[in-house]
Amino acid sequence: MKFKTLGNTDLKVSLICLGTMTWGEQNTQKEAFEQMDYSLDKDINFFDTAELYAVPPKENTYTTTETMIGNWFEKRRNRAKVILATKVAGPGFSWIREGGNQFNTKNITKALDDSLKRLKTDYIDLYQLHWPERSTNFFSKLGYKHNKNEGSWTAFEDILATAQKFVDQGKIRYLGLSNETPYGLSKYLHLSSTNKFPRVVSVQNPYSLINRTYEVGLAEISIREKVGLLAYSPLAFGMLSGKYLNGQMPEGSRLKLYGKNFPRYQGTRSQLAVEEYYKIAKKYEMSLTQMSLAFVNMQPFVNSNIIGATNMQQLEENINSINLNLSEEVISDINAVHESNPSPAP
Repeated sequence: MKFKTLGNTDLKVSLICLGTMTWGEQNTQKEAFEQMDYSLDKDINFFDTAELYAVPPKENTYTTTETMIGNWFEKRRNRAKVILATKVAGPGFSWIREGGNQFNTKNITKALDDSLKRLKTDYIDLYQLHWPERSTNFFSKLGYKHNKNEGSWTAFEDILATAQKFVDQGKIRYLGLSNETPYGLSKYLHLSSTNKFPRVVSVQNPYSLINRTYEVGLAEISIREKVGLLAYSPLAFGMLSGKYLNGQMPEGSRLKLYGKNFPRYQGTRSQLAVEEYYKIAKKYEMSLTQMSLAFVNMQPFVNSNIIGATNMQQLEENINSINLNLSEEVISDINAVHESNPSPAP
């Protein structure tokens, strides 16, 4: 395994991070335990989850994934071996603390305390805001249009002040963002530097061969400010595994089960791009899955690549991408496809 420093901290996180969002929906607790055991044996020390999981979000599966991880910690007695990241959900679900803004002191405190109980731990290494409260671009939205009538949202200063209390209490070590924009990240960093609030150390946003939008504005901030990307959906919901090529729709696959919930991956441009990337992988005798993950692994602004799997064969292949180094010729071919069809699944 390879390791990178998380943001400006002293934490060394595995370049491959174990994602968990299918546990409780597509995976049982027994399967989750098997994935965690195997990953830890492969020197993966970084696990990412969220109170919202499993995905797709539903009231009856909300918090299930955290509970499974907590049960594993209790059974294995190995909490200290894992750098644990979880997230507080943003607004949008009436069944999460009765809806409304979630980052005010009352709601975020309850969210954290409840996560700690489910995870059976007294601290979270990285506590992340799952998506912004304010009206802005995330979850595939492009072309920002300011909403003059947007509702109220918790001030950045108030969020950071509350996070400072959590740090002082020993409940969290570091703060991270997710599905965030250059404006949001820059604002948080500025306020931290001028008010001695906790400093954001990471951003968890989508990044893959068919979504390189992070490179446009956020990559520079990541490098210059030492705020690393935790790349999610590096295989674009499985599109970059090649299993949907030629119109295939395997039974039990995510797009077969939940495709209507995630249309951003299924457009014609996405399909065309995947076909071209498959040709490159075949040309250089690589698996499309590992080529796609290796591309994410090599980016200087990436601190960790969050992989997810529904079976052990997928997990093994994903983890082994750490051993693949892409040549200049491969990168040149990849960039040629990107330039002709940039980020079709933002």
